[in-house]
Amino acid sequence: MLSNQLHNGMETAKLLWSRIPSSEDGEVDGVSMLRTSNGNTAESLDYEVIENQAYRYEQAQRGKLYVGYQVVVKWFLALLIGIGTGLAAVFINISVENFAGWKFSLTFSIIQRSYFAGFVIYVLINLVLVFSSVYIVTHFAPAAAGSGIPEIKGYLNGLDIPGILLFRTLIGKIFGSIGSVGGGLALGKEGPLVHTGACIASLLGQGGSTKYHLSLRWLQVFKSDRDRRDLVTCGCAAGVAAAFRAPVGGVLFALEEVTSWWRSQLMWRVFFTSAVVAVVVRTAMGWCKSGKCGHFGSGGFIIWDTSDGQEDYSFGELLPMAVIGVIGGLLGALFNQLTLHITYWRRNYLHKNGNRVKIIEACLISVITSAISFGLPLLRKCNPCPESDPDSGIECPRPPGMYGNYVNFYCGKDKEYNDLATIFFNTQDDAIRNLFSAKTIHEFSAQSLLTFLVMFYTLAVVTFGTAVPAGQFVPGIMIGSTYGRLVGMFVVNFYKVNVEEGTYALLGAASFLGGSMRMTVSLCVIMVEITNNLKLLPLIMLVLLISKAVGDAFNEGLYEQQARLRGIPLLESRPKYQMRNMKAKEACGNQKVVSFPRIVKVADVISILQSNIHNGFPVIDHTRNGETLVIGLVLRSHLLVLLQSKVDFQHSPLPCDPAGVSKSIRHNFSEFVKPVSSKGISIEDIHLSSDDLEMYIDLAPFLNPSPYVVPEDMSLTKVYNLFRQLGLRHIFVVPRASRVVGMITRKDLLIEDREDSANVELQSTSVRGHRQYRMISRDVDVERPLLNGLLVQDHMLG
Repeated sequence: MLSNQLHNGMETAKLLWSRIPSSEDGEVDGVSMLRTSNGNTAESLDYEVIENQAYRYEQAQRGKLYVGYQVVVKWFLALLIGIGTGLAAVFINISVENFAGWKFSLTFSIIQRSYFAGFVIYVLINLVLVFSSVYIVTHFAPAAAGSGIPEIKGYLNGLDIPGILLFRTLIGKIFGSIGSVGGGLALGKEGPLVHTGACIASLLGQGGSTKYHLSLRWLQVFKSDRDRRDLVTCGCAAGVAAAFRAPVGGVLFALEEVTSWWRSQLMWRVFFTSAVVAVVVRTAMGWCKSGKCGHFGSGGFIIWDTSDGQEDYSFGELLPMAVIGVIGGLLGALFNQLTLHITYWRRNYLHKNGNRVKIIEACLISVITSAISFGLPLLRKCNPCPESDPDSGIECPRPPGMYGNYVNFYCGKDKEYNDLATIFFNTQDDAIRNLFSAKTIHEFSAQSLLTFLVMFYTLAVVTFGTAVPAGQFVPGIMIGSTYGRLVGMFVVNFYKVNVEEGTYALLGAASFLGGSMRMTVSLCVIMVEITNNLKLLPLIMLVLLISKAVGDAFNEGLYEQQARLRGIPLLESRPKYQMRNMKAKEACGNQKVVSFPRIVKVADVISILQSNIHNGFPVIDHTRNGETLVIGLVLRSHLLVLLQSKVDFQHSPLPCDPAGVSKSIRHNFSEFVKPVSSKGISIEDIHLSSDDLEMYIDLAPFLNPSPYVVPEDMSLTKVYNLFRQLGLRHIFVVPRASRVVGMITRKDLLIEDREDSANVELQSTSVRGHRQYRMISRDVDVERPLLNGLLVQDHMLG
């Protein structure tokens, strides 16, 4: 009792601390129609296989050759996803590095003659890049704004959000990321790369884009939502693998963070896709080392090798490392809360004024960011270069326009550098490499690191949520590595030991990401892969566990909060605590279930579809005794296909196959699949004559005869787990069944064993009243109970 009260108190405290009321959040309307923050309606996806007669006929016509062809195409699409995502990542990185290189080279050359002129050129270049990014997003691809991970997470959770996987979204994501990251904003390109990989996977799965006449019919094999879900999962893993050059981390990211459904066959294809990405990226880097990529250097792709850093640690260092975890949890939770409030204010007040305000906002933030990064280094004095170590390979000062440590920014002498400019006047990848670097203990002062931490943290909070493609991985690493290096300085001064500050910077980066995004396993593997230092694995695990625990005490992860704010109702992995005391019938509420008879008049179908926006309808029939039977579930999209084609209209209100003989199939199963790049058929697209309205339709061949059914008194927690793990859209709630025709156990599902022992009677599967009764036949049909309710995804949101 005490533990329950304590748990309820903690849930209430977190709710009060993180709740922001909004009249525009997605309203639960009980019909699986959800409204996102941009006003679009998002439907649930049909992950369940609709086993109607068209599906069964199509499956019966397929032989082993076609099944083998499908398997080959799946692996070939996984190969194309890996190649496409890798090439997109290469293009984005080369473009960002070259824009940044040209910008820094031109600025440093002008500074030698006029500081003000250099400042103006620097601001203008950043402003043009950011303007191009926000203009592309606002006028061409609105769905490309943000990181895209909450939207993709919602898609893999079962929500079809309009526009997130279109071709124009892919183009907007790629070129928008180049402008926003190359323009020096406190954002990263890693989150957008995940969205980019998902878009490439979706487009390949549907054979291209029909709107832009870029489609290939031989690729149009997988049209169901289930197959698209698998491809998009491969794309998400490929995006992470391309962003961090971490193929294993990409697989674990897809498993831990974005997917709600997983299976072993999918694991193999995701792993293969990530491996292909790694090969493509490595090949591109080898080609660019010959100088064919302009300013692109080894800093173009994220890999911060710390293998030459600290190899061992003392027991006394565990305390400051644990403190890093606590700081990361606190700063990460604060970051989530601040971005939530600012994003809420933007959506409800600022961005309602149109695209012009979004453009002005992004450009204003660009000017402020440029002014801060250009002006703050002037407040720091230049330091003399340390004695060079021939083995370190670090040059002081570095040549203008090149990557590396020790930037000479407006210094009076040649052998001096500005430590704050070393962070600001670099791409984020290079700045992190400098913070992680070993054998540079005295490169940064505590004042410079603290100044950069405060300013960059503020800029990251303000910039996140603007109308540009924006990721938070690399800014989070920048923030965490800064305070991690500060803790490393404290350890050096307090313990009087020789430790590498770069090691503490790495732990700080992991702690902030863990405190903000709440990832553990995938983030741990990503940090090990990008630093090439397996010896630090236990320490990374320690700070991640601490930072996640501290962050969870205050609010949810960054992506979960942003998804809720955007009106994306995610079904989390764990049901709400209050569901334990609720039954399935209570979740249905007092809703009126709208159903169809088996033989329905066309006019009645039109009337029902126009009067409500339900997406699933029970179909009922009557026995000779007048009892009502639920014979299946028909989807709204399938009804619209039948109304538009008109080939199944009949004059008689009687079943066309009263003897149970299947009628000839006039439809392919692919006709019932909604295209991913459009909303499909709507009721407004249906045009029928008065004679058509007097016709009838027999729904039996087109319904799903085996929908999932739960008893009315089942715990809502159990229903929730069933709903989420199977990726369902509807569940029938019925009274208790009065008869049982059999019981299936594990042994019944082992087909091979049953074939080997065909003559052995399986006692465990029979239903017996007394020993003298014969075993009830499994072929005997059971009278289906009356429908008590229909659970859709909205009711699973607690």
